[in-house]
Amino acid sequence: MTQENAAPDDRTQAAKKGRATPSRKEAEAARKKAMKTPMTRKEQMQRDRQARADLRRRQQEALRAGKGDALPPRDRGPVRAFVRDYVDRRRNVAEYLLPLLVVVFICSVVPTLATQTIAVIAWPAMILLTILDEVLLVSGLRKQLKLRFPGESTRGATGYAVLRSTQLRRFRLPKPAIARGEEPRERV
Repeated sequence: MTQENAAPDDRTQAAKKGRATPSRKEAEAARKKAMKTPMTRKEQMQRDRQARADLRRRQQEALRAGKGDALPPRDRGPVRAFVRDYVDRRRNVAEYLLPLLVVVFICSVVPTLATQTIAVIAWPAMILLTILDEVLLVSGLRKQLKLRFPGESTRGATGYAVLRSTQLRRFRLPKPAIARGEEPRERV
């Protein structure tokens, strides 16, 4: 028995839902309200954890590539890009400091007088050379920043340069985008 052949009483019975059909405005409001329903604490934590993991993944990819808007805030902007290029274009004593200090430490442990004498002389010499090199780096960088970015905030740029110069070139993130000896360029 189809609905067309059904008695009028059956059609009215099947058509009734027990409530009126909501208007489009009411249906959309109900759908939006359902989307905003609070999740359980566990679901919320899971969603937040996933969002943080996605952000870290995007930032790591941007750091490896050395460019993009997904870089962490400390590495963003043309000033920071210039600082990276300025540091990466030169050899820095500080980038070799840690490996050399390990060698000096090993020499100081060896029980021969010659190696211990070398260690006693090399330890303060390396520290002084590093300080001198960092002073030269910072003074040159400040001059270049004033020339290339007048009126822009260069706050924190020298600290950023010092930290970057202490890392071995191979392990720097974002990866160096400039060869040694090449002039740093302004990037937008």
